[in-house]
Amino acid sequence: MSVRMRHTRAHTANRRSHHAIEGVRLSTCLKCGALHVRHRVCLNCGSYRGREVLNVLAKVEKRQERMRKREAAASK
Repeated sequence: MSVRMRHTRAHTANRRSHHAIEGVRLSTCLKCGALHVRHRVCLNCGSYRGREVLNVLAKVEKRQERMRKREAAASK
């Protein structure tokens, strides 16, 4: 089907006026009170809807161990 009439810039801009990006909605964590993105795990404490889903402490320890190994390898 062919286009019958050309849209002016004003009409195009009016149609696109609702396409603006909005900010992310944040919620407070029930456990620690930190802000997190809705329907996502709290990255501060690892809980979702009041239940622990991620073991954040284990992740931090694993990261620190990896850094120690890198530093030891670099110093050799």
